[in-house]
Amino acid sequence: MAHKKENVTFDENEIKKAELRCEKILAGIATETDCEIVKEQLGRFPRGMVAVGRRCACGNPLATVTRAKLEDGTPFPTTFYLCSPQAVRAVSKVEANGHMKRFNELLASDMTVAAEYRKAHREYLAFRHVLAQKFGDDEEHISGISAGGMPDRVKCLHALIAQSLSMGRGVNPIGDMTLDMVKNEFDPDVCRCEIPFREREQFGFDGKSDGKSESGS
Repeated sequence: MAHKKENVTFDENEIKKAELRCEKILAGIATETDCEIVKEQLGRFPRGMVAVGRRCACGNPLATVTRAKLEDGTPFPTTFYLCSPQAVRAVSKVEANGHMKRFNELLASDMTVAAEYRKAHREYLAFRHVLAQKFGDDEEHISGISAGGMPDRVKCLHALIAQSLSMGRGVNPIGDMTLDMVKNEFDPDVCRCEIPFREREQFGFDGKSDGKSESGS
């Protein structure tokens, strides 16, 4: 089913909050090393990546921040993209176990959670709007479209947990609940990376020693 576009306007407080978030997140601007790590994680080059939304305790990227329009002009509504293989696997299990249906039932029955979820949608859009302005990107083709099924449905937990990781807890209730569910397999504060960032720094990009001693012999 196609996404329904809507014209969205933001009040002064929403924009101010989004600007502060954007400034904070863009402080973690994507380095060449970050892009190489994400390329390894995803199996492809991370097009449009401008920052790391959240890092593992070791320093590896967990979620990326992507421009509203890619280099080739393709509109891209998914601002926060989950890239950690450990997180992707853990969340995929949650989806496979039928929890998206349960979350949709929760949205239909709990008006408080539903209201928070709709607010998370607006905060997502406000952030992307500020980001798009900073990079001169046109949002016309993705106006009103956020990610993960927001504002009324749950369609992709990977997108929702990426928002929770990047924006912090207390924004997206479904993303936060998913983080709690996968804590034994994925926790941003506990490194379970196959190659921790410090090993890449110490031994090289692939985390392996070249076999030479410190003296170079």
